[in-house]
Amino acid sequence: MIVMSVVTALVLLALVTQAGIIAVQRAFPPQGRMIEVDDATLHVVDVGPRDSGLPIVMLHGASSNLEAMRRPLGDLLAKNHRVVLIDRPGHGWSTRARRQDSTPQVQARMIGDALGKLGIDRAVFVVHSWSGALGARLALDHPGRVAGLVMLAPVTHPWRGGVGRYNEIIATPVIGPLLAYTITLPLGYFLSEPGARNVFLPQMMPDGFVQDSATPLLLRPREFIANAYDLVTLKEAVAAQVARYGEISAPVTIIAGEPDKTVRTDIHARPFAAAVQNAKLIVLPDLGHMVQNAVPDLVKTEIEAMIGKIAPAQAAAD
Repeated sequence: MIVMSVVTALVLLALVTQAGIIAVQRAFPPQGRMIEVDDATLHVVDVGPRDSGLPIVMLHGASSNLEAMRRPLGDLLAKNHRVVLIDRPGHGWSTRARRQDSTPQVQARMIGDALGKLGIDRAVFVVHSWSGALGARLALDHPGRVAGLVMLAPVTHPWRGGVGRYNEIIATPVIGPLLAYTITLPLGYFLSEPGARNVFLPQMMPDGFVQDSATPLLLRPREFIANAYDLVTLKEAVAAQVARYGEISAPVTIIAGEPDKTVRTDIHARPFAAAVQNAKLIVLPDLGHMVQNAVPDLVKTEIEAMIGKIAPAQAAAD
């Protein structure tokens, strides 16, 4: 009887999950175009004037999608610049052929290929959190594409501890998919807003953020599993690239907060700034993890200042 009850409960939860997937995808449809690259299909939103100089490419962190970079910062920048927002492989409306394609190295290659298909040879990259490691990898492996790098609360170095036991479980074969396709979406529906509020601290989460950022897309099983793989493989990935940071020659601006408990500034931003030859570090005493939401005007100013310096330097080199 106990076994039958458990099986029945799992079947019901699986049916609820499938209905939830349909509802979530209808509520948050894709806003851009799909670009095919090797082993992935990337969802790209391309906004702003095309004749505005260097494009700005924005890459989101873990547990999110391109909408987390679009509002308010991306929309603010798009008034005067071409802004390309990309759902990382496996996130939002982007897919990837293998869950194991979770490393910054692999995703940098995919994103570089997508930009090539958009006709973008060089850009300023704006990266948040998990994508700090991705932005660094782009600058290392594809330096010709990276005119400049603006990093918001970036992950760049190994850290003590893990990434949450639930991520490790979800990334486990058999058990992980079983949980992802049964309880993750129903349970996550109730936990997503409190979780998002914690990431914003000490700032207050803006009203409507969870809906405006299409966060419920994360609760779909295939994305939840992809996100878990991204997180559980990240420490090893950054450990493998730390020794190369001195090779980065593009200008880098890093904005981080002292009280950020999601990505510790002393472990990541400060050591990265010390390792990179052309880095500017801004650490604010009361800033949390969601830099693009808390200080969008400051981020915009720093991006435009970087572009203003890159253009004359490029003209002189040409």
